[in-house]
Amino acid sequence: MNVEIVTIGDELLIGQVVDTNSAWIGQQLGDAGFRVTKKTTVGDVEQDIREAIDGAFNRVSIVLLTGGIGPTKDDITKHTLCNYFNCRLSFSEEVYQNIVDLLNRSGRAMNELNRSQAMVPDGCIVLQNEAGTAPATWFEKVLEV
Repeated sequence: MNVEIVTIGDELLIGQVVDTNSAWIGQQLGDAGFRVTKKTTVGDVEQDIREAIDGAFNRVSIVLLTGGIGPTKDDITKHTLCNYFNCRLSFSEEVYQNIVDLLNRSGRAMNELNRSQAMVPDGCIVLQNEAGTAPATWFEKVLEV
């Protein structure tokens, strides 16, 4: 089965951060028998993210997004996904507790940006993150044939 990866973040486009996420994801997908056919990188611009998702869904049935959901003020991916999938952000106590536990284990203090990561789209399945504060979200879209 073919898969596309969309990486999101201005920091990727300007070379401030090296994209290791999609390399790891691509390797894991290949090992699991999937074929990554394309990788697209876009900045933190809603229209660019939407166009990348639409373009990918025109070619494949599985699209993986990475980036754009960190504890910073410029990350708009969650809001964009809510607009795209017609849902809203809701506070998740489970995600919040996962973030609290992770920060406590690492000796870091909770701040408002970390707390905001417990706001998740209500139209998705939330996958807890044991290594970081940003949970993964799983959306399903019915593709027209």
